[in-house]
Amino acid sequence: MKLARRIFLGLTAAAAVLPTMSPIAMAENYPAQPVRVIVPFGSSGATDIVARLIAQWLSDRLGQQFIVENRPGAGSNLGTATVIRSAPDGYTLLLVGPPAAINATLYEKLSFNFLHDIAPIAGIVRFPNVMVVHPSVPVTTVAELIAYAKANPGKINFASTGLGSTPHVNGELFKMMAGINIVHVPYRSAAAAMTDLLSGQMQLYLGTAATTVGYIKAGTLRALGRFGTNPPGSKAPDRPDFHRG
Repeated sequence: MKLARRIFLGLTAAAAVLPTMSPIAMAENYPAQPVRVIVPFGSSGATDIVARLIAQWLSDRLGQQFIVENRPGAGSNLGTATVIRSAPDGYTLLLVGPPAAINATLYEKLSFNFLHDIAPIAGIVRFPNVMVVHPSVPVTTVAELIAYAKANPGKINFASTGLGSTPHVNGELFKMMAGINIVHVPYRSAAAAMTDLLSGQMQLYLGTAATTVGYIKAGTLRALGRFGTNPPGSKAPDRPDFHRG
């Protein structure tokens, strides 16, 4: 995968001037030592994939190792707390996703204030989301899935990468919009969710294309459509929607 050069130039330039850095760290030729990149999710998910691509790119060009560490748990809160507790010297970075915003309203009490305790560096990527089912589910469109779910209430399980994760919120939104009864089953990682989805123990997944595109191309999962807000530059209303894809 070819990654945009300007994205990473922005990332490294911003990292060198983090406002929370000590004067000593700012005077160094950053990075002067290995840098940790904390992924607050398990392996093989979209965030993990992006982190490893970025880490390799930065390692090759800056001459220091950018080491990815997976710290899953509590819908990304454990990994976030790890970074917040680390020294504010620019040598522990956090790759965040939508759950960072979701958690602010999902959890009544957190040990941190995300907006106050984390200094943003750069936007990295925007993923399309897709709705996929195991081939054993007798549907080929979103409309057919809704009809099937209404005829079989509580019998369709949808997997997620944890409470408050994007696939979880996607599933709950779809459930509410369609007026259907489907059952949420959280997993600790995308890899674990995919294992049960591919085996047929789970029937439905609503997550990023990065996690599922290989299985869709191989025919081991069936894509029913894409969903999410409209891409930048679109003149259509920017609202959640589901599309046949």
